[in-house]
Amino acid sequence: MAKRDYYDVLGVEKSASPDQIKAAYRKQAVKYHPDKNKGDKGAEEKFKEASEAYHVLSNSERKQNYDNFGHAAFENGGGGRGGFGNFDFSGSFSDIFEDFFGEGFGGGGRRSRRSNNRGSDLRYDLSITLEEAYTGKKQDIKFSTSDKCDVCNGSGSKPGYSASTCSMCGGHGQVRSSQGFFTVQQTCPQCAGSGEQITHPCTNCGGTGKKQTSKRLSVTIPKGVDDGTRIRLSGKGEAGSRGASNGDLYLFINVDSHELFKRSEVNLFFEFPISFTDAALGTTIEIPTIDGGKAKIKIPDGTQSGKQFRLKGKGMPFMRRGDYGDLYVQVNTEVPVSLNKEQKELLEKFRKIENERSNPSIKKFFQKAKNFWRK
Repeated sequence: MAKRDYYDVLGVEKSASPDQIKAAYRKQAVKYHPDKNKGDKGAEEKFKEASEAYHVLSNSERKQNYDNFGHAAFENGGGGRGGFGNFDFSGSFSDIFEDFFGEGFGGGGRRSRRSNNRGSDLRYDLSITLEEAYTGKKQDIKFSTSDKCDVCNGSGSKPGYSASTCSMCGGHGQVRSSQGFFTVQQTCPQCAGSGEQITHPCTNCGGTGKKQTSKRLSVTIPKGVDDGTRIRLSGKGEAGSRGASNGDLYLFINVDSHELFKRSEVNLFFEFPISFTDAALGTTIEIPTIDGGKAKIKIPDGTQSGKQFRLKGKGMPFMRRGDYGDLYVQVNTEVPVSLNKEQKELLEKFRKIENERSNPSIKKFFQKAKNFWRK
């Protein structure tokens, strides 16, 4: 079968610019890539055809020869006869995908290789009190980490020397191996992706560019943090290898439970016991607040056990906002115990003069019970 014109294969004019040719091939490669069309032989052939066309038209010398002589320019060892079977993927094809998709297809240059040597992230668990979560705080923490070697300044080489190009990958940080249809790229095992070799390693760090050390750091805990809050400190983690960037330090906040207050997001809850007589006759109580102050609540007569009172703005602060949650105070009536003789006599007198108006809930319950028993 006669080979199709390469310009027709990519759908571009003969006068198309290199960028237009590249964009046209990318569209074809993404559409017909075997990974997206598993088992589709037609798509596979179109992918091969488009790749061969781009291999020729993306190179100015090959393109000129094709424009002058057509497919004949690559016959008899010229790189074209026999179609895709003689097309060399080991170079240009993988370079195409490096240009299109970056490091994920085996490229990216020195900057991406350096990122492979980025330092590890660290975790630090910090426990604080509820009061500290309310006000926020500054605290010094101490942790073990690796830091940049102060002798070689992180380069890994002995002072006065520098790293040389890796002999295995030629400085690319990647090595290629053909596996049938595809060329597979992987991190160079000799230089670990850096593209460089340390020929004269620093005696202080052994060529790694970093040393284990104990570090002290002052951290700021913002007010309003909740239990489980994670705070990221960029670049405060372990040092990268041979000058690569540091990892990050993550603070995980644990807020201790409080003996008085219970927290739900920005709201606080507080239980306050009152006597039977205070609940019946009414009173004014004074309660503590999380800021260390006090607040007064008026308890009306006849207050039932479990009644909640809301104090607006007396809860926890919102993080990075100026407003606050609320404090909910629940009063619980305590039944008196260990009564003396006089107290018992007074309560007996009270019981004799009690009526249904004084205990509406009791009256309502017994009415429901009577209705139930009549069924």
